[in-house]
Amino acid sequence: MTTDNVVVAATAEDAHAVDAIRNHHAEIAGRIAHLTDALLDAVETNTDAEVARRAVVDYLTGTLLPHAIAEEQTLYPAAARRVDAKLLVESMIAVHRRIAALVDRIEHEASPTSAAAAGYALRSMFDAHLVDENDRILPVIAGDPDVSLAGAVEGMHDLLGEHAPEGDHASEQGHGAHACTCGEKDEPEPVLDVREIPHAIRHATVFGAFDAVPAGGTLVLVASHDPIPLLRQLVERTDGTLAVDYEQRGPDVWRLRLTRG
Repeated sequence: MTTDNVVVAATAEDAHAVDAIRNHHAEIAGRIAHLTDALLDAVETNTDAEVARRAVVDYLTGTLLPHAIAEEQTLYPAAARRVDAKLLVESMIAVHRRIAALVDRIEHEASPTSAAAAGYALRSMFDAHLVDENDRILPVIAGDPDVSLAGAVEGMHDLLGEHAPEGDHASEQGHGAHACTCGEKDEPEPVLDVREIPHAIRHATVFGAFDAVPAGGTLVLVASHDPIPLLRQLVERTDGTLAVDYEQRGPDVWRLRLTRG
């Protein structure tokens, strides 16, 4: 995702709703990135590939697909009110169908390697899809004075995750995740480089990725500065059980190992 556009909303409530949806999008993308990386690592090291595959499928069927359905029931009809957005909405729905087909492939491919390839394809497709969601669909709805985006999504967990309409609440750690807690450490540690992630959704992306880390697991974070405010938020999300080990402290790159207690 390379989007960081400002959305001009008809009301302050709609602007908050846009932020909440974008943050949930970032969390989903971060979680998918972590889980698909874990599946690829498991295939490459021949360790617990089926466990990693199950974790991916559980999250996609439990969170991503319901999110897509909720969009088609609320956001897309609101956007399609505008004639110039109808073709875009149709293309977005078509992408949802391709994503659903990839979820089916991840679950049912006989070869774990093929499943991992389908996971990587889904991740790439979803990241591109979010650019259209965030920068084209949401601005159309939020800018329409005859549509209340905040009213349309109020109370809809599948669209907002654990975010309130104001976007002030963080998601519960580990919600919807399935992770192996066997304690094995042979597989490579996942790396999340946030330097190219837009600032507005950077923290949410990290939250999504770290929520998929099991107890005792580690996420390697790469940043362009010392992410002290982010670390404070992660400590709160983990009830103080976060362990931080700096592998590199600038001047241009900070590299940290974040371990869940």
